[in-house]
Amino acid sequence: MRELVILGTASQVPTRTRNHNGYFLRWEHNGILFDPGEGTQRQLIHAGVAASRITRICLTHVHGDHCFGLPGVLSRMVLDGVADPVHLHYPASGEEVVRSLVSLATPGLDLRLHPHGAAGPIADGIDIEPLRHRIEAFGYRVAEPDGRTFLPELLEEAGVGGPDVGRLARDGSLGKVRLEDVSTHRRGLRFAFVMDTAVCDGAYALAEGADLLVTESTFSDDDVRLAEQYLHLTAGQAGSIAASGSASALVLTHFSSRYDDVELLAAQARLTAGAATVVAASDLDRMALPARRARGTGPGH
Repeated sequence: MRELVILGTASQVPTRTRNHNGYFLRWEHNGILFDPGEGTQRQLIHAGVAASRITRICLTHVHGDHCFGLPGVLSRMVLDGVADPVHLHYPASGEEVVRSLVSLATPGLDLRLHPHGAAGPIADGIDIEPLRHRIEAFGYRVAEPDGRTFLPELLEEAGVGGPDVGRLARDGSLGKVRLEDVSTHRRGLRFAFVMDTAVCDGAYALAEGADLLVTESTFSDDDVRLAEQYLHLTAGQAGSIAASGSASALVLTHFSSRYDDVELLAAQARLTAGAATVVAASDLDRMALPARRARGTGPGH
């Protein structure tokens, strides 16, 4: 199962209806918590997500609204008896802040610290790209491996069936029949997470081919000067990033408290988002990732 749970959608200042940032991605057997701001532990309870499901925590940067909830989440995991290792990824320049936050948590968790400082893979299936903010920041992409989907009519023509299908998937060939002769390429699902940033190459790279793209949308297009001053995105800019990468779905979040009705931001993003479906997130929303483009019995299915 692959599902995104929105724990908070406020930027800098929470409101009566918006908690600070927090995003939980269920990715099969893994649970990735992104940017736990203040109140994340409580939001997990409201969302029905057990802290014990968290296997990895990813911080885009160390501004407080993206990480001040970390000690509480870690402490709750200790209380819940989490025994497996938990991996924490963050920009290397935020080392002092991260270690200070970790020191406030209840001891007893097998927490592995993974600072990073350049684009590239940081774990199996997870890559990062630098963003452009007032301090060092990185966005994340989670992707499953590409695979092959068998085409039943071609299998039948080739006379391959039953256990031989599994052998062909495993070995890549069966007699004169090659895997590529009876299957089609299937690209793995891709999730991208872009937080505090101005428009930059890293944001575009993360959005490329995303099935679900989460981006900050701190400001309305009418407040583009504020966005430029504080190095944030407007709704229209978020939409353009989605369109440039042919993203399937765009989720807007990280809203300034100046906007009571964020549907205004969604409307602006739709004007520039191309074919992407655009949603303005609300706290405690749950969003399933789209189904794979093609289904079958092939390897990687």
